[in-house]
Amino acid sequence: MLPLQLFVNVYSKHGYLVLQMRLKKQKRHRRSVRFYTTCFGFRSPFKVLCDGTFIHHLLVNRITPADTALSNILGAPVKMFTTRCVLAELKSLGEAYSDSLNVARDLMPARCDHEKRKSAVACLAEVIGEDNSEHFFVASQDADLRKKFQEIPAVPVIFALRNALFLEPPSQSQQQFAKVAEDQRSHMNELEFKMLLNKKNRSSATEEPGESSVADEVLPDNIIEDLKKNAAKRKTDVKDKVQFKRKRAKGPNPLSCKKKKTENQNHVAKKMVFAFGNPLH
Repeated sequence: MLPLQLFVNVYSKHGYLVLQMRLKKQKRHRRSVRFYTTCFGFRSPFKVLCDGTFIHHLLVNRITPADTALSNILGAPVKMFTTRCVLAELKSLGEAYSDSLNVARDLMPARCDHEKRKSAVACLAEVIGEDNSEHFFVASQDADLRKKFQEIPAVPVIFALRNALFLEPPSQSQQQFAKVAEDQRSHMNELEFKMLLNKKNRSSATEEPGESSVADEVLPDNIIEDLKKNAAKRKTDVKDKVQFKRKRAKGPNPLSCKKKKTENQNHVAKKMVFAFGNPLH
């Protein structure tokens, strides 16, 4: 095999593998975004809360425009946010981070009510809170900070690796929280149980004496409903099958029928003359 042909084959195979990896990455990101939108109510445009390490990494690795890069991994428009404490921290790092500070100043400010400057980690933790009510995606290069936020149920985490961005998949604790919340929504709470019990008591009071003892027992809802249906059938003698009304034959459609031709009087007279002769002769 010629060296050029070998190079072409290797390059094409490498390009195919890169394409496959890119498609798997996009599929993984879409699955993660769907998890947060379905379970925690995230909506487009997504809000991304950035710390100083993430902003500096974007600038150094020339991941620009940053909002477009973030939109590509999240599959929707984004708005980038930061806090005053993050700006103060970048400013304190000196001239080496001056460009990152200028970029951070162009981002939208997240609400930060700290009169005295706090560290970026503490500031972001207070902005997110216990339930991330503002539905922020947190973007950071701090591994410890990302790990901390993944323990909070509704906090998706973004990080960068060289010139590529990644969305962390939901952690085990986040998935478990979503599962427990879904189970709780599918079961009735104490108030709903009391309302159902009162409804059963009212319905049992209006039933016949022979049937009230059955309704008063603690039975599953489906059995109680079947008993009520059977009692109603005995009273009204209703059949199980639905009685369909038989269609009767109707007359022809007047719009599809031809109009009856009316013969001309002169034409009728000619016919009579032809048949019986002219009475005047």
